[in-house]
Formats: sequence, C-alpha cells, structure tokens
Amino acid sequence: MSKKPFQFKEFTIHQDKTAMKVGTDGVLLGAWVDLPDQANSILDIGTGTGLIALQLAQRCDALTIDALEIEPNAYEQSVENFENSNWGDRLFCYHASLQEFADEMDEKYDLIISNPPFYTDTFKSVEQKRATARHTKTLSFKELLSATAKLLSSRGNCAFIIPFHEEDIFLAYAEENQLYPQRITRVKGNIKTNFKRSLLQLSFTNTTPKIEELTIEIERHRYTDGYKDLVKDFYLKM
Repeated sequence: MSKKPFQFKEFTIHQDKTAMKVGTDGVLLGAWVDLPDQANSILDIGTGTGLIALQLAQRCDALTIDALEIEPNAYEQSVENFENSNWGDRLFCYHASLQEFADEMDEKYDLIISNPPFYTDTFKSVEQKRATARHTKTLSFKELLSATAKLLSSRGNCAFIIPFHEEDIFLAYAEENQLYPQRITRVKGNIKTNFKRSLLQLSFTNTTPKIEELTIEIERHRYTDGYKDLVKDFYLKM
C-alpha cells in the first residue's frame, strides 16, 4: 500500500510510519456522522493516522478533540498529522489502550467515534502492526461499547463503522450498555454487490432509528451522487 501522503482539501495525511493507510471506511464515517449540537468534546478511538479526528476538526469548532492510539508508530504518525494541520491547538492524541484510558479518564465526551478493529484471527497473513490495529482480540466490540458508555456524556452520541454482517451482534452489545441506534446507513460498493458496511450512530435515547442505504459506485470509478455529496468537502477530485 502507498506510503505517499494523502492530500485532502484542507489537510494532509502522512502515512509512511503506520501500516494502516487512508481508506474509504474512515472517510465515510468522518463525513457521515451527525455532529450533536454544542459538541464541545470529541474522542476518536483507534485514530490511526488521525484521519477522522482531522475530518471532525474541519467540520466543527469543538474545543477538545482527543484521539487514542495504542500502536506506537501510528501514535507518532497521528501526532505529526495533528501538528501539521490548521487545528493543532484543538487536537491531542493519547498513547494508551482504550481499557486503560477508560479506567483513568473522568472526563465525559459529547461525541465518541471509532473505525474499530474487526478482522478475526483467520487473517493470518496480515502484517503484525496492521494486525494490532485491526484484530478484534486487541479490542473486542464488547470492550469498545462498554468503555464508550462509560466515557460518553448523558446527552452524547457515538458512531462506528462495522462489517454489515456484524450489525446485529454489535447492536446487541450496545443495548447491554443502554446505547441505542439513532441512525443506521448500510453501505454497498456498487448496485450489484451485497451490503458490506454498516454506519451506526447511537445514544442513550431509545428511539426508532433512521435507516438508509448508500451505494458508493455505479461502476468502477463512477461514483453515485449520494457518495459524492457525502465526501465532497474532503476529497480533492469530488
């Protein structure tokens, strides 16, 4: 995968130090999430290159945008990307596991967001640093949602992108923590394929969620209007 910097409209992602590169999932989540009114504090769990945190810094005026990253090289990369952005004074990355962070942090966040690990141990050929970032044995959905519920303010929202086939189990774990879906958008690569991802936004309010669908491509490199409208503020060529 390319180590070249990825240039967005308002920031640059350097990705030479980390195995996890800029991908569609992160861009989708950062563009899709509804920002709560008066979202003064945001936490990006497993920030990687810092992509989603930077998207949210571009989108809102939150005074505090914290990020969390356990892998050392990715942590260094995100700090570099934050410092090189226009919003370095609002962005901070912690080098710690979510479990440690949740145990020690008393602050509550108005928005918690994560493109979480979801590959299983069947992906044996994945390079080790990438495996640390992506395997559920490092951070299970159950642990992620438990910590999120602990760190989220009572009126806050949390948002995730996960494999579509994991949606039911993820929402079951969420309900165990009194987190309920507000929005669900199911994503497919093109009109001929099955759903691949689920974008989920949850809160402590138990309500009927708004359910939508998103298709990325009409055919190879021909994008749908819905996808282009969603990511137009970020990609240079949209």
